[in-house]
Amino acid sequence: MLGIDIGGANLKVVDEGGAHIHYCPLWKEAPIREILKMYSADRDAAVVMSGELADCFSSKYEGIGYIVSAVRDIFPKAQFYGIDGVFHQEAVPELAAANWLVMADVLRGRYPDALLVDMGSTTTDIIPLNAFGEMKGQTDYSRLGSDLLLYYGLLRTPVSSLLREVMLDAGSVRVSSEYFACAGDAHLVAGVITPDEYTTATPDNTGPSREECLRRLARVVCADLSEIGTSQAEKIARQYIAEETGEISRAVRKVQSEYCCPGILTAGIGSRFLRQLVGGEDLRVLMGDLSDAMPAWAVREAALRTA
Repeated sequence: MLGIDIGGANLKVVDEGGAHIHYCPLWKEAPIREILKMYSADRDAAVVMSGELADCFSSKYEGIGYIVSAVRDIFPKAQFYGIDGVFHQEAVPELAAANWLVMADVLRGRYPDALLVDMGSTTTDIIPLNAFGEMKGQTDYSRLGSDLLLYYGLLRTPVSSLLREVMLDAGSVRVSSEYFACAGDAHLVAGVITPDEYTTATPDNTGPSREECLRRLARVVCADLSEIGTSQAEKIARQYIAEETGEISRAVRKVQSEYCCPGILTAGIGSRFLRQLVGGEDLRVLMGDLSDAMPAWAVREAALRTA
């Protein structure tokens, strides 16, 4: 049995050998089929998705149809997990962004009173495991309105989405709204991640070295690094992270209080970062690299449970 999670930036597969993460930014010619061909086609496959929201599709349903068709070309008997908490054989609206729910479905029996906080490259999901019935049917739209979904991730979030101005030695400076730098740049400069952990494309399609990240951060205030200096670019990184951690901490505490969840579990590629921020138990310590591909692991577990 393969567990497959198709997101907007990454395609993740979990099998008996562990987790396999493929960078696969979604567009209408995205190489989903080519990646899945790397895995034996005579196996069963359980799939969950969130990539249907990619803006190359005119609607989420069009994206669902594209993903289902691509998967079915390689795995004809694939089954797809939906936000109604069941598997489907065909493209239906319920398949949109169910990757967070399948994690709750599998983990709720093991951690019935915990709050799962999962940070990927793009988003952070905040999931009360003691409210699975209430969570079923929730869309990204509804979750954004109740702090269950934050569009702040470890790598891809634009710096300008959180900062409007920064305090530098010269005083307050407004921030350009261009996509000059992202969370990966700030996190690398601050020592949160290493260049090897910066696994998505950079805003300028150059490398993830510290020097290149500093250069992109300087560009946020329309400057060259030589113009403002390393220390000022580092200040931009720190101020981005301060805003980010404040938003995440506030939402986690709010949801934890609303749903009376005494414990916290952290997961995803940002699990270590979250653990330092909000405490709790780091699933990466317990599960290793599987934590980086939690939805793919969870949809495989859910399918094995129902087989």
